[in-house]
Amino acid sequence: MRRLPLPCLLLPLLASAPANAADWRQGWGLVPQTPAARTADATPHAAPMARLRLQSLGDQWQARIDNPLSGPVQIELRAAPGTQVEGLPLQSLVQATGSLVVGHLPSPANGKALDLRLQSVPGNPAARAEDVAYRLPFQAAQLRVDQAPQGRFSHDDEENRDAIDFALPEATQVLAAREGTVMQVQDGFRGNGLDRERDAGRANFVRILHSDGSMAMYAHLQAGGMRVRPGQAVQAGQPIGLSGNSGYSTAPHLHFVVQLNRGMGLRSVPVRILAPQGELHFAREGGGDASAGR
Repeated sequence: MRRLPLPCLLLPLLASAPANAADWRQGWGLVPQTPAARTADATPHAAPMARLRLQSLGDQWQARIDNPLSGPVQIELRAAPGTQVEGLPLQSLVQATGSLVVGHLPSPANGKALDLRLQSVPGNPAARAEDVAYRLPFQAAQLRVDQAPQGRFSHDDEENRDAIDFALPEATQVLAAREGTVMQVQDGFRGNGLDRERDAGRANFVRILHSDGSMAMYAHLQAGGMRVRPGQAVQAGQPIGLSGNSGYSTAPHLHFVVQLNRGMGLRSVPVRILAPQGELHFAREGGGDASAGR
């Protein structure tokens, strides 16, 4: 996977619309529903995202953020580059499935439109990851790691520096590595490729929120293989989906990473994984089969 910009929102006055697409690694996994995407995928279900609503209140506009996710979302609302709006920029935290008034903005003079940018990142920036043992997120007699933490092929950004790519045949049952609440699900995207613009946001995934505020991402899952829904409580070892080869990927694999929101940005954290053979240890200097998984 490669890094794409955080989602942005361009809103005219009185508009109420979702933000643009972004790479799932940046937190949302949202996909522009272009004609090409709709043709390739019969019933894609892009993960939900934060939404800005503006309501007229006299000479002001009330800015409200709706969060459909089953976990907290941090947002930042700014004026468009080169413009100024009183009260902006602002940041706020919107709780799971919540709606929050984040500010009141003056009405533009001369009937002009409000030109705003909304950035959204899942998770609470105050969260701190606990040192807990994660279980292996699948059952297999043998393990193959295509890319270890700090892999130079594509695990060189903050969101994925500690990610692990496990080589798995398609339709292998994926298990929750730790108990938590299903925060986000994206499903329905079939096929893979190396066209970043077309494929980067089309990875099926499940994001699980843990009690300490950290979030586990299970990505490149098989379309239609989800075993959980947003808001559902899951236990460690519970099936959550089937492995696949969706999105920006070169071969079937499971991309597993635990992340924290570190203030309008995701950062991966190292985790201890216990397998039947014992605790897994990885060569941290990077490497792995550069042709096998992303």
